[in-house]
Amino acid sequence: MYTIPGHHHISMVTKNANQNNYFYRHVLGLRRVKMTVNQDNPFMYHLFYGDKTGSAGTELSFFEMPQVGRTHRGSNAITKIGLLVPSEESLSYWKARLEEHDVKHSDITTYAKRPALNFEDPEGLRMVLLASNGEKVEFWDTWEKSGVPAEHQIQGMGSVEMTVKRLDKLASTLTDLFGYSEVSRTEDEAIFQSVKGEVFGEIVVKSLDGPTEKPGRGSIHHLAIRVKNENELIFWEEQVKQRGFSSSGIVDRFYFKSLYFRESNGILFEIATDGPGFTIDGDVEHLGEKLDLPPFLEDRRKEIEEKLKPIEEI
Repeated sequence: MYTIPGHHHISMVTKNANQNNYFYRHVLGLRRVKMTVNQDNPFMYHLFYGDKTGSAGTELSFFEMPQVGRTHRGSNAITKIGLLVPSEESLSYWKARLEEHDVKHSDITTYAKRPALNFEDPEGLRMVLLASNGEKVEFWDTWEKSGVPAEHQIQGMGSVEMTVKRLDKLASTLTDLFGYSEVSRTEDEAIFQSVKGEVFGEIVVKSLDGPTEKPGRGSIHHLAIRVKNENELIFWEEQVKQRGFSSSGIVDRFYFKSLYFRESNGILFEIATDGPGFTIDGDVEHLGEKLDLPPFLEDRRKEIEEKLKPIEEI
């Protein structure tokens, strides 16, 4: 029986690639590891930020939609992203850094029983910095050229929050289908972990009745969870089908292979392979510096580049 070893990446919507690029690189200190396009709409940027190589579990990705409106928050949506930092001292560093950059943030508090600092990006995307136990996942690579000192750098993804009308339906998908452990439960919140005791595969589910969220800038499009290879992806495709969910079938994204499906509340999940990764068409030293296209779009490069507004590099 295969298991889910954690989060793979999470994908959001931005209205402004320039603003997004500045914030995630120069305020949060992440590396832009891939500048590419939405493969289903190649005239739209798809930007990935993460650790040195964009390791699985560190990737924040954004689709640029210049015409998009604001998000109308509600239920049946992914509503917050946790990011791991090494220590409680790191939270104090980040509080000062966020104040310096005029970023909306809370006081240091707790979230999912861990020391935490809530903040929002310039488009209202809700995130929370979580103090880890000081260790990061073995294969996550520190980005030595980050503007944030290594002892306080964001290590990778932590808890991902989902707000739904039918908590038990999502709980069943996570536990019965994917083998997550339910580690705590109250009347209106439950916490699930793909690897028990580890936050890098943790999902916090909150129950909220009311209007469904209307996505816009700063909204979260989907969460991708990890599998090691295509054989495991084929296994999970069959499991998803047996549960009665319709899926995309396996899609070759060049950097990884994926499967997409919506659970009963409408939350979009992607199941994505670890490899081949972002170095398949670029060397580690120069990742994210130029527009990379998958081979099936390369013959359209001129047309695509003419329609994309260049990102200002600072």
